[in-house]
Amino acid sequence: MIEVTAWAREILAKSQQAAARFNPAAKIRLTRARGGVQAALTDAPDPADQQIDLDGMTLYVESGLEGLIDIEEPHDRVVLRPLGSKPHVRGEH
Repeated sequence: MIEVTAWAREILAKSQQAAARFNPAAKIRLTRARGGVQAALTDAPDPADQQIDLDGMTLYVESGLEGLIDIEEPHDRVVLRPLGSKPHVRGEH
């Protein structure tokens, strides 16, 4: 199961909107990376990916990936935290 914080939804949506200007088919795919998560752009999901619809945005999630997708500062870094974790507190931007 994947949960996505409001802050992560905002950051991922902005990234996907920017990518769609160059490739309307671009979607974000979340995968395991170095003990955490990586957000990458793709034209199509992996056959085993889970598709999640969030506020009009489609995310592809690697099969078996579980946790809370959140954002850490600096640089609005996407992170994976255990399910049930408290979201990070957003600093002033």
